[in-house]
Amino acid sequence: MAVKKNKVAEIAPAKDDLGFSNFTPYEEKKGEEYMNPEQEAHFRNILNQWKQELIGKVEETVHHMQDEAANFPDPNDRASQESDFTMELRTRDRERKLIKKIEESLTELEAHEYGFCRTCGVEIGIRRLEARPTATECIDCKTLNEIREKQFSK
Repeated sequence: MAVKKNKVAEIAPAKDDLGFSNFTPYEEKKGEEYMNPEQEAHFRNILNQWKQELIGKVEETVHHMQDEAANFPDPNDRASQESDFTMELRTRDRERKLIKKIEESLTELEAHEYGFCRTCGVEIGIRRLEARPTATECIDCKTLNEIREKQFSK
């Protein structure tokens, strides 16, 4: 059975754990207002860049699957290819859902509601948003929700 490398992985630039390219962290100025126009522009750029990268991955996947589709006579090779395609499609489905979250975050930015916890209304924080640009809860509310989920899942 031939081992094939994933061509998409070979041509993709290095990414961080969330899948978006590195960016310059926002440098907060002493006494500046939270989610001022400059900060909103910073996050709008991050979100739009991330969205474009994810959309690009979808196009790469389509081309990759068209180029790599083959009718292998060996059932093991065929099964391996189908497994690879299934995994790739599952990843793209997660990214499709992520694109929707990014679009929701962009809508919140336009309404000047981005960066505030949906549960308690406090500031989520610049660093947390840079780590997870689609975050909708502050770290305290998110932690409490995770504890509740853990308790109810038992």
